[in-house]
Amino acid sequence: MTILALDQGTTSSRAIVFDGGLTPLASAQEEFAQHMPASGWVEHDAGDLWATTAATARSAIERAGLRGPDIAAIGITNQRETTVIWHRKTGRPIHRAIVWQDRRTAATCDSLREAGHQDLISGTTGLLLDPYFSATKIGWLLDNVDGARQAAQAGELAFGTVDSWLIWNLTGGKAHVTDATNAARTMLYDIGKGEWSADLCDLFGVPMSMLPQVHDSASDFGTTRPDLFGAEIPIRGVAGDQQAATVGQACFSPGMMKSTYGTGCFALLNTGGQRVRSANRLLTTIAYQLDGQPTYALEGSIFIAGAVVQWLRDGLGLIREAAQTQDLAARADAGQDIVMVPAFTGLGAPYWNASARGAVFGITRNTGPAEFARAALESVGFQTRDLWQAMQSDWPGAADTILRVDGGMSASDATMQFLADMLGAPVDRPRNVETTAQGAAWLAGYRAGLLPGPQEYARSWQLDRRFQPAMEGEERQRRYARWQAAVAATQMF
Repeated sequence: MTILALDQGTTSSRAIVFDGGLTPLASAQEEFAQHMPASGWVEHDAGDLWATTAATARSAIERAGLRGPDIAAIGITNQRETTVIWHRKTGRPIHRAIVWQDRRTAATCDSLREAGHQDLISGTTGLLLDPYFSATKIGWLLDNVDGARQAAQAGELAFGTVDSWLIWNLTGGKAHVTDATNAARTMLYDIGKGEWSADLCDLFGVPMSMLPQVHDSASDFGTTRPDLFGAEIPIRGVAGDQQAATVGQACFSPGMMKSTYGTGCFALLNTGGQRVRSANRLLTTIAYQLDGQPTYALEGSIFIAGAVVQWLRDGLGLIREAAQTQDLAARADAGQDIVMVPAFTGLGAPYWNASARGAVFGITRNTGPAEFARAALESVGFQTRDLWQAMQSDWPGAADTILRVDGGMSASDATMQFLADMLGAPVDRPRNVETTAQGAAWLAGYRAGLLPGPQEYARSWQLDRRFQPAMEGEERQRRYARWQAAVAATQMF
């Protein structure tokens, strides 16, 4: 019995084959092009997302020494909010996918906010008005692609987040579906009623005929075309990447919290069946939905985490590969107190300033690549503290939480130690830091009856290392105050 997890991310697509104990057997990964046609605009070729997903799936199955019939179920996890619209008859996208990082609809969000629609949106979806989410992206595509609005009104177009787009292709167009966690990120879904909101669809000008059917995170999403992998494989689990990581980290009990460090950083705090309305501009969202029952979470979203390391590599040419960053940062001059605010695509929680842009403070003539590298890594710790404090303020149950971390950057001991120092609290790193794919695999295996339920699965979670805070409290506060001053200055321009 094996399970195939498809992890379609912001910069690459990956597939991992897991055995019955959720041990990875083989994997494959492919990067794809990032398209940035204007400042603040980020696009993907939807064909690239599908092609790299299909290719890595085949490669992972082959590397595991298996064939399609050996795969019992497929789980999918995906970059969230990224918006794809395609023709139902041909399956062709009408435009490149607009990525979650894209800020082109900031003015639209400002207008809607000024018109007094924020309360309706927050009360219904748990979200804040921001270009980050799918609704204004859909509107932009319908208004800026010739003939798109008319075709949508005629029922000829389908919208989906990336999971829906992949399932459409995997099933040969037979299934137009999503799960509750992805639906909750569109700014069109009523997370209390568990259905699409007609009022919000009217507000954003989105015909409801475009929308996919919403399922539990562990459900029956269709079966793959037999020609893809040599068998019809059932798709049994779907969750947005951050929710899949929450599942993979076994954060099934209220008060548990995880933070994933990929392209961005996303922290989720399980609040159980309680929808907590944030007073600190955090999001209320669905952590996962099983057996028709949603489990809610508070979420803080940081747009730039691992992407700041990519910028050091691709934008500045300071490193050749991401792994060099930690060694470079270790050589930084301890006497230089450099603060980097990586607001390349605006600031996420708790600021939600789409117009903010990045800045570096404290530069001297002696500042060089090492100091830039250290400041880039430390920006992750500062931003996470912003979220940590907001969550503790919103929900007292978060006060004694030990943060569980995962994702690529969590492999950096220095970065995780600084995180613990900045929080003044322990940080736990699991043995398997690639929990996103594991969460998708568990959802699929659970639905297929192959894997145990949440509590038994939670007992299998294994600690790799606990990082204890070592920084003096006075120094912690001094450095965090400098960060807060830097963020405030960034938002002045």
